[in-house]
Amino acid sequence: MDLMNMHPKELRSLIRQNELILPTAGMAKGYTQANLAILPKSLAYDFLLFTQRNPKPCPVLDVTEVGSAKPSLIAPDADLRYDIPKYRIYKQGVLVDEVLNLENYWRADLVAFLLGCSFTFESPLLDANIPVRHIEEKCNVPMYITNIQCKPAGIFHGPTVVSMRPMSEKDAIRAIQITSRFPAVHGAPLHVGDPEVIGIKDINKPDFGDSVTIKPGEIPVFWACGVTPQAVAMAVKPEIMITHAPGYMFVSDLKDEGLSVF
Repeated sequence: MDLMNMHPKELRSLIRQNELILPTAGMAKGYTQANLAILPKSLAYDFLLFTQRNPKPCPVLDVTEVGSAKPSLIAPDADLRYDIPKYRIYKQGVLVDEVLNLENYWRADLVAFLLGCSFTFESPLLDANIPVRHIEEKCNVPMYITNIQCKPAGIFHGPTVVSMRPMSEKDAIRAIQITSRFPAVHGAPLHVGDPEVIGIKDINKPDFGDSVTIKPGEIPVFWACGVTPQAVAMAVKPEIMITHAPGYMFVSDLKDEGLSVF
């Protein structure tokens, strides 16, 4: 299957039928991917405020009506209970389950947030001949919990998660220019270079995703990541938070080019 050039609707159909259970990096090239965070209505306002105060890790693309699994702004025919390859269930801050659909967990009081994903700007990076290592190595992007604290809002607080892509210094400069055009999907990097500055002790042991090769002469480049709500869930311990499994994203009908600011 040519997953890179597949239309999102066709891709979601395969996912809904459990025929595609893979990290979604490199799929449906040119279309926006999204992180997922689902919370009870009683916590939705606090979380919305949290996203507004932390737009780098949590840029909002869509918010559903209470009890609705339809992301009406970015993919109106989709169903968030089935159209992501893998989900995570957190209860009281503890990961209790990883599932292929939400049939056993969906409730009438839930609100779903779709947050911008850095996979979106990988197409422009590839178009600029900047290598994306986790796509090259056919694995998940490495993600790390940092010492960069989010701005608190209501009950929500916690550390920022970052994704990492190694590249040459020359490519890093170009990557900063390219990703700065996409503030709705994390924008420019949060950090370039020494991982210990942002609290990462071992670059070869990511907290989420897979380790990738860092070649001689390359530096790690770190972007804010939409897995941040999962680190926040561990810190805040809400009754329940449902998320995507890191790297297993929602593929929307939005075109990447529509999110470019210039």
